[in-house]
Amino acid sequence: MDTFRDLLRYLRVYRRYIGRRIYLVFGLTVAVAFAQSFGITLLLPLLRASQSSGSGAEDMGWFEEALQGLLTWMGIADYLPGILGFIALVFIAKGGLEFAKGGYVGYLQAQLLRELKTRLFDAYSKMTYRYYIQQNAGHFINVINQQVNRFFQSFTSFTGFFSQIITTLAYFGAAFFVAWRFALMALGVGVGLLFLFKYLNAYVRRLSRERSAEMSELNKLLVQTLQSLKYVVGTNQTAHLRGGVVGSVNRLTGYIFRQKIAGSFTSSLKEPVSVLLVTGLIALQVMVFGGEIAPIFVALLLFHRGMQSMMNIQSRWQQTMDKIGAVEMVTDEFDAVHAHEEKSGSRVVGALQEGIEFDAVHFAYKEEDGDVLHDINISVPANETIALVGESGAGKSTLVDMMTLMLRPRTGTIRIDGVAHDEIDLASWRDQIGYVSQETVVFDDTVANNISLWQGDIEEDPALRERVMHAAERAHAHHFIEDLPNGYQTQVGDRGVRLSGGQQQRLFVARELFKQPNLLLLDEATSDLDTASEQHIQNSVDALKGEVTVVIIAHRLSTVKNADRVYVLDEGRVIEAGTYHELRHRKEGAFREMVEMQSL
Repeated sequence: MDTFRDLLRYLRVYRRYIGRRIYLVFGLTVAVAFAQSFGITLLLPLLRASQSSGSGAEDMGWFEEALQGLLTWMGIADYLPGILGFIALVFIAKGGLEFAKGGYVGYLQAQLLRELKTRLFDAYSKMTYRYYIQQNAGHFINVINQQVNRFFQSFTSFTGFFSQIITTLAYFGAAFFVAWRFALMALGVGVGLLFLFKYLNAYVRRLSRERSAEMSELNKLLVQTLQSLKYVVGTNQTAHLRGGVVGSVNRLTGYIFRQKIAGSFTSSLKEPVSVLLVTGLIALQVMVFGGEIAPIFVALLLFHRGMQSMMNIQSRWQQTMDKIGAVEMVTDEFDAVHAHEEKSGSRVVGALQEGIEFDAVHFAYKEEDGDVLHDINISVPANETIALVGESGAGKSTLVDMMTLMLRPRTGTIRIDGVAHDEIDLASWRDQIGYVSQETVVFDDTVANNISLWQGDIEEDPALRERVMHAAERAHAHHFIEDLPNGYQTQVGDRGVRLSGGQQQRLFVARELFKQPNLLLLDEATSDLDTASEQHIQNSVDALKGEVTVVIIAHRLSTVKNADRVYVLDEGRVIEAGTYHELRHRKEGAFREMVEMQSL
């Protein structure tokens, strides 16, 4: 019963992505199985027709009489070439049906892979930022690549399993009509064998789940190690990290080895069990029940194929169990990501006109850990430049993340042009935002595509080329780009590894200026730049004054001198607010102390 429940459960899982089209596979399988078993049963009238003495109808069973009647109606009952031709025609039709089934299964596989990867990408792009930061990149990569691929492969095993069930029933059904005692005994033995395999299936499924979980762990270790390869190798940490990777690989290969052993055990039993049972049951049928040789011969062929098919049921189910851990992991991942999907409002906001207001906002990543922002009341008027300063951990980056609505208040309200944060259509708001962080975001592609984000080919679109170059000039990146081997068509490598840190940051800034945002967020955007580059980008930001709303997080207080308003944060609270010069001359003020420490 557990297997039957699992069968229905996994059938619902596949149907979720493929729809009712999956049932056409089973329909084609029934047609193939019927044609195959029917073709074999036609050997009965063929044997009758080949016997020179002929046999009377009195020694025929009812099923054989029905076959004889069909052939008589077709006018070929006593014509050996006619019967042979009909058998050939039946098997040609069976081949055509099998081709149609195989092709359709391939089509559904392609559809399944497309649906899984597309839906999972869409689900990941809609998950909350809070859920994202609780996971690791290796886990997401493992699910969308390796586990989705194993899910896709499991569909082949699953449809093969169903096909084997239908084929087995067809063979045993035909054998039952030809020699019912023989078929009943064979079926009883076969069902007993499948019951014994129940425990092996449970073991294989547990291995599959452990294998999927270990693949996620290994992926996490590999991604984190490769992303930090420069540090790891440069500080000779390889041996320490290798221990974790090798341990995970050993566990993973151990699971795979045990799965293969279980598969080999099942395969090795098929032929011996089938032959032993066939010979034993034939001896019983002839010697005890005194059956005729012609029906027994045909039943033997049907039974042998039926037993092979029944053993293949176990093999196919075991193959499905080998990959069922991936099916369960992907299904659980969908459930988890959908449970943490961002809630978007329905009010579309236009270009920022009034500004952003924080009204008594409190925020906590985990409520049990306490708030990281406390009673935030700040105003970011449209087309003004606002600076957020304070020590590390004061809550500045969290505040900026809340402006993008990636993070939502625990209590309080954020208003965009007077619209509460939970009413806003997120896409319409984020379309207006440009964001430059201290951690550069550079893609493994050309410089031009990094700036335009694949909006077209600058070699074929002069207007796009002009926009890309203009953005690069404003970010003080054009000159170094021109000096690259292929200029704007230079491949920058994974995360921009072929560029210096300052060049990566200027490329990042150029992309955001290319977007022409209404709100530009700069989170330590110039921290990795040399003084000259920082000054050029500062000039670009200053040139936006009065045209774009700019929010700057900066440790170098020289970069916020021209801000319209400065907010000083400490331990998640706003402790001072005013212009740079007001705060600079405030006696015993925190900002004044920060300025003096930097000798400004």
